[in-house]
Amino acid sequence: MDKLGIVGVGQMGSGIAEVAAKAGVDVVALEIDNDLLGSAQARIEKSLRRAVERGKLDEAEMETALGRIGFTTDLDAMHDRELVIEAATENEDIKTGIFAELDRIAPSSAILASNTSSLPITRIARATQRPESVVGMHFFNPVPVMGLMELVSTVLTSDGVRAAARSFGEDIMGKTVIDAKDRAGFIVNMLLVPYMTEAMKMYEQGFASAEDIDAGMRLGANHPMGPLELADFIGLDTMKFVADVLFDEFKQPQYAPPPLLVRMVEAGLLGRKTGRGFYDYS
Repeated sequence: MDKLGIVGVGQMGSGIAEVAAKAGVDVVALEIDNDLLGSAQARIEKSLRRAVERGKLDEAEMETALGRIGFTTDLDAMHDRELVIEAATENEDIKTGIFAELDRIAPSSAILASNTSSLPITRIARATQRPESVVGMHFFNPVPVMGLMELVSTVLTSDGVRAAARSFGEDIMGKTVIDAKDRAGFIVNMLLVPYMTEAMKMYEQGFASAEDIDAGMRLGANHPMGPLELADFIGLDTMKFVADVLFDEFKQPQYAPPPLLVRMVEAGLLGRKTGRGFYDYS
């Protein structure tokens, strides 16, 4: 597959576009307005420029990669794509709406994939008339750096679609691909979210400071970031959404968002992107 469409070119979608373009794929990147498209293009250019400065690319390779990415606000541009990856905001209604439209526009042979980090793929696939062609392809942020992709198949996903998605992840994107069953949170977030919410509860109860909790996990467990640092990096609104999805699916208390997380999201303290979360970034 050498014709990729990406719907939603925020942090995740931009990273997917960059890695695919460097690998020689023709990419069409879609956002809902020109301002967001401009931000996506600047984000990709900045990342590629950083790769040049670090000696991982030369100027010609950077320009060639940029030339492989087309930017659009028109979903009809997906009419000739062989694979379309949806990387829109983590909202089920938005995602199912996109898939219903892609079902109408994309070629009947195209694979439709979601980069969702938590939503069951079956719920998204049922918005289409081709659930056998729908998979989850969950990349990790930042995509140019993180080496993993979770491949999520439903009970209806065809073997050929599963194999093609795996090949794209491994051979084109250069990722280690792990298989996950279609249940909320897949592998990584089912393990990660309870770990992070327990750290929030520990902090909320005054058991330890944020700094000590994070230092404990960085230095005691050799994690690159502590759980509260990581929550700020991911975005506390995203953390709450994923926790809500997991709790809705499993009804187990370890997945429920702690009251402190709920209050912080209500107050607009979302982590790095707003300048304040468990830490002050101002």
